[in-house]
Amino acid sequence: MSTVLVVEDTPSERQLLSHYLQQGGYRVIDVDNAKDALDKAIAQKPDVIVTDIVMPGMSGFELCRSLKRHPATEHVPIVVCSSKDQDIDRMWGLKQGATIYITKPFTREQLIHAIESLVH
Repeated sequence: MSTVLVVEDTPSERQLLSHYLQQGGYRVIDVDNAKDALDKAIAQKPDVIVTDIVMPGMSGFELCRSLKRHPATEHVPIVVCSSKDQDIDRMWGLKQGATIYITKPFTREQLIHAIESLVH
């Protein structure tokens, strides 16, 4: 069973992401900030990381850069799931290390398809 680390500061969004992923057969680790996500990712080595961009403290963009710089997490694929839906946001997210960029609102199918494309 693949493990997905979910990084989302809004409780309802974090719960929805976790629910969709668990329904899809994934083990979920969830955190509400990027600093904890970095620590968890290094310690638990998830198969995929799903992160929001706009969070207090460290942003999702900063998290992407930090994950790609660390030897333990540099190869872990990252799915950005953000309400920032401009082309420049998407381009910047991919440039920071995201593998896939999906925008909110998203469907369960979009999320599961993105994860499946990275773990299979």
